[in-house]
Amino acid sequence: MNTTFPDFSNCNIVVVGDVMLDLYFWGKVERISPEAPVPVVRVQTKTRTLGGAGNVALNLTGLGCNTSLQGVRGGGPAGNNLSEILTETGIKDNLIVDHSHTTTTKTRVIGQGQQLLRLDEEQTWKCEDPIKEELIKLFRMELKNADSVILSDYGKGLLLNGIAEDLIRICNEENKPVFIDPKNYNWDRYKNATCITPNLKEFKQIASGPIKNDSDLEAEAVKVIEKFGLKYLLVTKGSQGMSLFSGNSSPIHIPTEAKDVFDVSGAGDTVISTLAASSGTGLSMSKAAELANLAAGIVVGKIGTQPVSNAELKSAFKGRNIGSSSKICSQSHASEIISIWRDEGNKIVFTNGCFDLLHTGHIKLLHNAAEKGDKLVIGLNSDSSVKRLKGDKRPILPEEERASLLSAIECVNMVVLFSEDTPLELIRLLKPEILVKGGDYKRETVVGHELVESWNGSVEIVPLVDGMSTTNIIESVKEKLK
Repeated sequence: MNTTFPDFSNCNIVVVGDVMLDLYFWGKVERISPEAPVPVVRVQTKTRTLGGAGNVALNLTGLGCNTSLQGVRGGGPAGNNLSEILTETGIKDNLIVDHSHTTTTKTRVIGQGQQLLRLDEEQTWKCEDPIKEELIKLFRMELKNADSVILSDYGKGLLLNGIAEDLIRICNEENKPVFIDPKNYNWDRYKNATCITPNLKEFKQIASGPIKNDSDLEAEAVKVIEKFGLKYLLVTKGSQGMSLFSGNSSPIHIPTEAKDVFDVSGAGDTVISTLAASSGTGLSMSKAAELANLAAGIVVGKIGTQPVSNAELKSAFKGRNIGSSSKICSQSHASEIISIWRDEGNKIVFTNGCFDLLHTGHIKLLHNAAEKGDKLVIGLNSDSSVKRLKGDKRPILPEEERASLLSAIECVNMVVLFSEDTPLELIRLLKPEILVKGGDYKRETVVGHELVESWNGSVEIVPLVDGMSTTNIIESVKEKLK
């Protein structure tokens, strides 16, 4: 992907669709129930997040976009939870409260990193005229400053009753691109959209004939684009990547970026979010599709519906050419992967630092650290953290490049950014068995040593390479350039 990573901070996106509440019960499975042949999950934590169109909005906000979410929620606790999360995440809350409406809620039970059960609470529903009028009025107001619009149709009823058709018509009148993630067989309501992003299964359901290979897919794509008056069609194909079609132009087939797949839930939301946001910043549709594909490769490595952050995507974008992007994780993702590693019997080693201008001293430290356990995790100071610690002229290399360089080292299994001055909270979250620092530290001066020792872990000090430091390298360069 030969392009500059886009700046999403000035991109305004409006999302309209079926909003849901996702609840998670996380725990361990250690026995089978004596009452029935089912696993007993000992619940350790409970989390809540936005689902459906809400997850699309979360992805956009994670990228750094200014996001407005429109839809309908109930007036009970589940609906109130939705609005609380919107406030917490900085998403503009344009949800209409309908006290007769049941907020769709999906509760997932996770044991040993695997989804064991899902409980759905929802009702058949159709958006009536008074709510439709209020929705469209709000939409027209938000559209004025929008760069792109996403209609997230989960088939729960919001985009029925002519609403999808009206919103697309309004977008076309205002010359605003509209992207649609379909979840039903009737695409008539999506006519004249800018782009539709079905997965292969969804596309096969509306195709006029069987699709056995790329040639069949291309032939059907041409028919569908013409039939529904689309500008673009992006078909996601799981492990086979995705294909972008546009009228009579040659299709673009993009291979998958996924390395490890833990959960595909929410991948479609990530694709359409990144696609619409990238296009909204001015990227061509082909470049936007490539970035969306990269984001999809990140999100399927997570458990549950979790958005991709700007830092994750930017680091993956920088690191993809050296094959290291899958090692760079957000803190929540890192916690989940480490939990799985630990269940598999691995001992986690943790070290941290700024790692600005990677040198042989760093490499020796990391190799020594890796030998002390099974998985080496690096806590990497963010740019803002380095600036506070080292001064306004540091870091020399931005965080995404530092993360990419570290993740390219074979003995490194994971890189996690943190923005605080110290890694204390990250250590508390990841709970490594071994904490490693260089020889310029003593055990009692290592941040987090008391925490690690409290869960019977150990602190290891490894020798430094004499005279080798980033500061010395910088001073040497300055001297040579005089």
